[in-house]
Amino acid sequence: MTKTETTVQNAVAMNKVSSKNVIEAMLNGSGIVINGTNPWDIQIHNDNFYNRLIHEGVLGLGESYMDQWWDCPQLDLLFYKVLKAKLDDKVHIPFHLKLKILLARVINFQTKKLSQVVGRKHYDLGNELFQLMLDPHMNYSCGYWKNARTLNEAQEAKLDLICQKLHLKPGMRLLDVGCGWGGLAKYAAEKYQVNVVGITISQQQFNYAKNYCQGLPIEIRLQDYRDVNTSFDRIVSVGMFEHVGHLNYATYMRTLHRVLKDDGFFLLHTIGGNHTSLFTNEWIAKYIFPNGMVPSITQIGRVVENLFVMEDWHNFGVYYDATLMAWYENFVQHWEVLKHHYDERFYRMWTYYLLSCAGSFRARANQLWQVVLSKNGIANGYIAPR
Repeated sequence: MTKTETTVQNAVAMNKVSSKNVIEAMLNGSGIVINGTNPWDIQIHNDNFYNRLIHEGVLGLGESYMDQWWDCPQLDLLFYKVLKAKLDDKVHIPFHLKLKILLARVINFQTKKLSQVVGRKHYDLGNELFQLMLDPHMNYSCGYWKNARTLNEAQEAKLDLICQKLHLKPGMRLLDVGCGWGGLAKYAAEKYQVNVVGITISQQQFNYAKNYCQGLPIEIRLQDYRDVNTSFDRIVSVGMFEHVGHLNYATYMRTLHRVLKDDGFFLLHTIGGNHTSLFTNEWIAKYIFPNGMVPSITQIGRVVENLFVMEDWHNFGVYYDATLMAWYENFVQHWEVLKHHYDERFYRMWTYYLLSCAGSFRARANQLWQVVLSKNGIANGYIAPR
């Protein structure tokens, strides 16, 4: 527990100050004003919000927003300012979360059985939701906005960047670990004439991708990465490593090393954290990505060592802000259609998810890494396209 957390708890417990005064003191210097007039200011509708935030931390903050206890004209700006000021370090961590973090050191929350939970609870929310929110290729990962003006351009640029980094050639066999709705598999097969095996643990993604990739040299499997056995010239994994869990990192890397040909290489595209952690944001874990966790450089490096040669490490996390804001705009634009399948609480939950994450990437609290790994080192070196 930090010194600030201890002070906050003691003050509230001894009734020396009100919960509201504690929160106002925490916000001091951040530029955020309770019931202020700026677009990033919090508008409080229920005064129980203050106690809830102090005692329940980030989970209470998110749930109270879903419960309409508070609003903010621009949540992305609010979270940008919160994280820039490092106010998240001052929020109390409830005992039950501390216990879960301790248990995460020894309990595998991403076994074959438990890893399917995120498939059912998130990726199976409904293909229509993702079709209306994402680009035509159904990319649910950071776009590459270097020369792009639209979401579609950014996602096509990302797909082509991945294919270029993999040095794909006609006839190669590519494994797409966590293939989603088949966007990358189809792009690689059509543009680079490769054969693709895509694996997913989401039933709805599997159904969609099978139809989407029909007629191309693509096999879509409803399969766990631990069950892959055949060999491949190249391997790619986009936005899936966040669901692997630190206790499975070594198994993940050993599995991909085993099925990758000796002269092949592997591109890992993952969100990354600035520090090592064993558990994600509690609200995100409960409502968005169950059992998810974001790896650190240390965690990736430790499991790559003695298996792969690191050829390239590319960080373009600043582009996730624009990607998330584009998803949010699409979501809001199509809410009149989506509201027939989802209620107002879901709308607030999804809004909070997209905009809080946008603010996080804008504040550089999270990163997006593309790491290229080879088994034995690439002769004459690796040329990394940008």
